[in-house]
Amino acid sequence: MLQQTQVSRVVGPWSRFVEAFATPTACANAPLSSVLRLWAGLGYHRRAKALHDAARMIRDEFAGVVPRETSQLRRLPGVGEYTANAVASFAFKERVAVVDTNVARVLARALANRPLSAPEARAMSQRLLGRGESASFNQAMLDLGAQFCRSVPLCASCPVARVCRWRLEGGADPAPRSAGVSRPQSRFEGSDRQVRGRILAQLRGSSLSTAALLARLDGAEPARCRLVLDGLIRDGLVERRGRGVQLAGS
Repeated sequence: MLQQTQVSRVVGPWSRFVEAFATPTACANAPLSSVLRLWAGLGYHRRAKALHDAARMIRDEFAGVVPRETSQLRRLPGVGEYTANAVASFAFKERVAVVDTNVARVLARALANRPLSAPEARAMSQRLLGRGESASFNQAMLDLGAQFCRSVPLCASCPVARVCRWRLEGGADPAPRSAGVSRPQSRFEGSDRQVRGRILAQLRGSSLSTAALLARLDGAEPARCRLVLDGLIRDGLVERRGRGVQLAGS
């Protein structure tokens, strides 16, 4: 839920989600439509389907228990290296480094003072783990990047400013050109993402005929809405039922 989404927007949906689905099996046994309804307000609805698919794999292949090894976690739909390492480190205390946008900025600025490729950033962070408890190290790096080494850094109050190579040596900011550092998102207003969200919001209430759905999308071009609707159907988020459409699994 937190991928590309602010914590303040996630807290409410997350609380409702874990109350409804206390275990992966509970989520797997629910229809996708229930997951999509609880995902309201978060956007990027393909993540909700991936989470539901992952829950089903955990139920069917791992006896309902979240796997602890990164190789097994990476098999789950929607789980990449960052998510797999984060779960392995924070949930199971595995000795793996967690590298996200925040950590990548710290590494590029404070340690390297040059842009880093994704493999370089991962290898550097793994070496830094040392012999200590990895979860604490990973949390410290995430917090350092989130609170101080931001896209617009707060160098004056940063706790590692005295040893930061970029601050000491100067030069162009290496972070924006490093792999793993996110780029600004495209404009949401007027985008297909916005239309997708509007369609799913209408279908959370009930199934609708295609004509009724298009009528409710006031101000959106019908031809464009049909294309976006077709994309939602291909993604497995919406399904046709006779002349109407509904959330998948309704």
